[in-house]
Amino acid sequence: MSPPRPHLLVIRRRYLGDIVLLGSVLRNLRLHWPDAHLSVLVESAYAPVLALNPDVDTALVLPSRWRDWLGFLHRLRGARYTHVFDFDNTDKTAALARLSGAPFRLALHHGGYPLKWRALYTHAVHNPDETHETQPITEYYLRALGPAGVPVVTREVRLVPRSEDVAALRHRVGATGRVLLVHPGSRSAFRLWPAENFALVCDRAQDELGVQVVLAGGPAERPLLDAIRGHARMHLLTFDEPLSLPRFAALASLSTVLLCHDSGPMHVAAATGTRVVAIYGSQNAALFRPLGDGHTLLQPPLPCTACVAPGRCVPADSYRNFCVRNVTVDRVFSAIRAALAQPR
Repeated sequence: MSPPRPHLLVIRRRYLGDIVLLGSVLRNLRLHWPDAHLSVLVESAYAPVLALNPDVDTALVLPSRWRDWLGFLHRLRGARYTHVFDFDNTDKTAALARLSGAPFRLALHHGGYPLKWRALYTHAVHNPDETHETQPITEYYLRALGPAGVPVVTREVRLVPRSEDVAALRHRVGATGRVLLVHPGSRSAFRLWPAENFALVCDRAQDELGVQVVLAGGPAERPLLDAIRGHARMHLLTFDEPLSLPRFAALASLSTVLLCHDSGPMHVAAATGTRVVAIYGSQNAALFRPLGDGHTLLQPPLPCTACVAPGRCVPADSYRNFCVRNVTVDRVFSAIRAALAQPR
């Protein structure tokens, strides 16, 4: 009698970059259990990116309304999961792991605090801070596989854009030559490189390197995109409508280089095989670096000795300082020129 088909649930509610970088875990799970049914539990905003991961069967969306919870819990229990891997280990996700009824329930956590609700899991993996802060986050994620007997045979993270999106965007950008895609957004306003600097780089890239420059962003980035266009001397291609995650992935796959901050779109582009030039502030560049070869990370000297906003920066909080402004236009342009010169 053959063993039952594995039903796997991976829990990572947010954010975009974190979910993309789970790809190495998902790839190894798929290689170990080719016939498994693999679901990922996320918030609704991040479900579209999972449709681009060929290793995922189902995006299980966390309910946003109380009236939907009863049906959700019924589906959770009825799925008969054999394995649950919880990368969030919050009160809610610990309860969901236990309510799933899976005989294997693992929590992954790091830092100096004990795991909450340890009794709700069958296994736990802890990463001390001295290890956690010096390696890519994907190495931390992959530690969850050992207790399940899943070997790490690859560290690949991949997204496959939809062919119809690629075709439509190829027509829009006319991607017959080199394309510099610029995504200037960040979740933290403190980590934004100035709009006038982006405009200078875009002008020089078109004038000196002969590339097509495309600006992209979501609704929240619209004022920033408008500001860059207002400072630029040359025409910059933008889209009137916000790009969905799948269409942004398609646009990234058509681009030669992406210029961006440390952000979710950075990881989307890297997962499609696009070379990245990323501008960092004081955040830990080792932890959330883009995966793959040929990427360039630009960061000011740390610890900071030339504060650009005394009295406004909070040196101990990388989400609340302006160190990114110490990265110069010349340095960013040189990195783009070198990246464009490399074969894709």
